[in-house]
Amino acid sequence: MKLTVKFFARYREALGVDSVEVEGNFNTIDDVRALLAQRDGAEVMSEQNLMCARNEDLCQLDEPVVDGDEVAFFPTVTGG
Repeated sequence: MKLTVKFFARYREALGVDSVEVEGNFNTIDDVRALLAQRDGAEVMSEQNLMCARNEDLCQLDEPVVDGDEVAFFPTVTGG
C-alpha cells in the first residue's frame, strides 16, 4: 500500500518536509504514525496528542487506511 503523508505547522518544521510517500502494510493511521516515529529526527510523531485527517476529513488515529489515501498530521489547536 502506498500513501501520501502531509505535515503541518510544527510537525512540518520538525521534519523539514511538507509531505512524504510511504509504502507498507498499514491498517490504521496510527500504523503510519508509528512508522514515521521510528525515523531519524521524527520524535515529534511519537506524540499521542496530535490531530490527523484522512483524505481531508478529520479523524482519529484508529481510522482505517487504504491504498492511495492522503494522511495529514498537525498539532492540536487551542484558542482563547
